[in-house]
Amino acid sequence: MISPKAVKVFHVVAALLLCALVAAPAGAEDFSDLLQELDTRNFRTKMDVAEQIADSGHPRAAAVLSALKDGNLYVHQSDGRIVIQQDRQGPVVDATSGKPIAEAGSLEKIRVNILMRRQMGPAIARLRLASPDPEERLAAAKAMYGELAPDDVAMIRARLEKEDNDRVRDALRVAASLALLDSGEEAQQLEAVEVLGESLQNEARNALRQAAGEEDNPAAVQEAAATALETVESRVAFYDRLEQVFFGLSLGSVLLLAAIGLAITFGVMGVINMAHGEFLMLGAYTTFVVQQLMPNHIGLSLFVALPAAFLVAGAFGVALERGVIRFLYGRPLETLLATFGVSLFLQQLVRTVFSPLNRSVTTPEWMSGSIVINPVLSLTMNRLVIIAFALLVFIGLLLIMNRTTLGLKVRAVAQNRSMARAVGVRGEWVDAMTFGLGAGIAGLGGVALSQITNVGPNLGQAYIVDSFLVVVFGGVGNLFGTLTAALSLGVLNKFLEPTTGAVLAKVLVLVFIILFIQKRPQGLFPQRGRAASEG
Repeated sequence: MISPKAVKVFHVVAALLLCALVAAPAGAEDFSDLLQELDTRNFRTKMDVAEQIADSGHPRAAAVLSALKDGNLYVHQSDGRIVIQQDRQGPVVDATSGKPIAEAGSLEKIRVNILMRRQMGPAIARLRLASPDPEERLAAAKAMYGELAPDDVAMIRARLEKEDNDRVRDALRVAASLALLDSGEEAQQLEAVEVLGESLQNEARNALRQAAGEEDNPAAVQEAAATALETVESRVAFYDRLEQVFFGLSLGSVLLLAAIGLAITFGVMGVINMAHGEFLMLGAYTTFVVQQLMPNHIGLSLFVALPAAFLVAGAFGVALERGVIRFLYGRPLETLLATFGVSLFLQQLVRTVFSPLNRSVTTPEWMSGSIVINPVLSLTMNRLVIIAFALLVFIGLLLIMNRTTLGLKVRAVAQNRSMARAVGVRGEWVDAMTFGLGAGIAGLGGVALSQITNVGPNLGQAYIVDSFLVVVFGGVGNLFGTLTAALSLGVLNKFLEPTTGAVLAKVLVLVFIILFIQKRPQGLFPQRGRAASEG
């Protein structure tokens, strides 16, 4: 015998199941039958069916309505099924299930008019606003800009209570405010202006600009819109300056990688190495070669390219010092001409091996894209990584110079070469290792450069002059001076370029450094020791 308690539990479970069935979205068969009703020439009927599809709660509803709005919904002539084909030559999928249809057949497009397209836009956006993907919800909210009527604002506000993503919430508020701004009622327009004045999106600024200049608007609305627009424009200008600082720091990081090796070789040996830019080029080409050898592991290839570029460029640096430069110490003009000839030789060697054409290096996925701070400020990942990488290289070089035997000997030779030799330091060995270290760091800079520009034989020539400017401005042989000078010149360049252009900006920077050197010949951080006394 069944107990009364069991009967009561059964009734409760049955009631819950019944409620679930009533609240459940349309099943596959019901949804398929609903789609079949779109196969009619009556546009009013199609519009009614489209509204039922939007209210059905079926997971395929948004895809079907989007295909209908874009003219990609068809009737399969063989069996009458409703199908989707995004491209006339592309695959055909079943509208209900989304699964591809293998059999070929003729298709008849389900046509819609302009009124249907206009009315379906907000319905599609509402469906996509329920997506678990915040990027899809953001796109849906932006798709509603200018498409909403004032009566739809209540729906947007209801959605705002459920939304937890700040970017989507901002887009929803803008969509609702754009609708209220066109309502014609002063109170609603002032409310919309207040919300739009807090947004940095282009559509909000354009709406405020239009409202401020619209003579039909009440005077209070025009004045509020003008005030809000002025506030927004000042915020946009501030973030534009922040973006310029970011791009300047990224340029400065590249200059740091290019100049830091030159700083230690110039500081220790006093050699003007015109082939230093070609070590950058060798590092970039090493990255290209490693990627060609590891085409299926682009992300990993970059980590392999770092030590490879250091070794390749460093080996060329040691060979240059041992084969050419060691015979020319104390003869700066001949050293300059000799290294200039070596730079031409290396450029021609690369042209012979890889051809004169530029080579493209693929950026790994983890370095692609950007971090969006707000609608007017985003930080690209590849430049962020380069800034962090340059700082790591700088810290690593500091540790080498201050915590290793090689660093101690390099500093000893830089300060007083004769005294260093007197206490047993092999000056020629230190010169070779220092030159190899500087060239290897330039090779690391070439790896970084390959992620933001094409790799070509003339890659290094674009940075050799800037590298010398950084070294002279910061103070010959001083690492902190090189860091400060590189970042300062990078930011200064980026602030000048929008006004003067890239070429004139470089000229102005050069004039600034010349004037600075006239007042402070030893740079920002003067060198101490033998070289300082000789200067």
